[in-house]
Amino acid sequence: MQPLNFPEYDFRFKNNQNNILIFDVIRKKFVVLQPEEWVRQHTVRYLMDQKGYPKSLINVEKQLSVNGLKKRYDVVVFSNTGAIAILVECKSPDINIDQNTFDQIARYNLQLRANYLMVTNGREHFYCKMDFEHEKYRFLKDIPDFSR
Repeated sequence: MQPLNFPEYDFRFKNNQNNILIFDVIRKKFVVLQPEEWVRQHTVRYLMDQKGYPKSLINVEKQLSVNGLKKRYDVVVFSNTGAIAILVECKSPDINIDQNTFDQIARYNLQLRANYLMVTNGREHFYCKMDFEHEKYRFLKDIPDFSR
């Protein structure tokens, strides 16, 4: 897998029937290492190791319903109150982040109501704070660190 614009992390890998698997510390199992999964695993480690979010508040790859369609979010981070604080959309490194990507995460966030959004392809990262009153988002340099 290609290097990403994240700090280097130690991951656990294994081979299984000609597939390389990576251990997901959130789901507590090995998953097939695809380019988007490579980005997702780096994002999870970034949230835990650099931003200080506890593993217990992070959730990965869960289903939600958007306009009657079943979709899956990549990563969410809950607040201590149980509300969704951060919604993350991960793309493969070869996918350019464009308006369609922001439209996708915005549609998901109509349902989830996260205060912060992160969009990443591992090379580029975009961070936003939601302004629900004016139905828009404001770009940030980074998402906030975890605070109790």
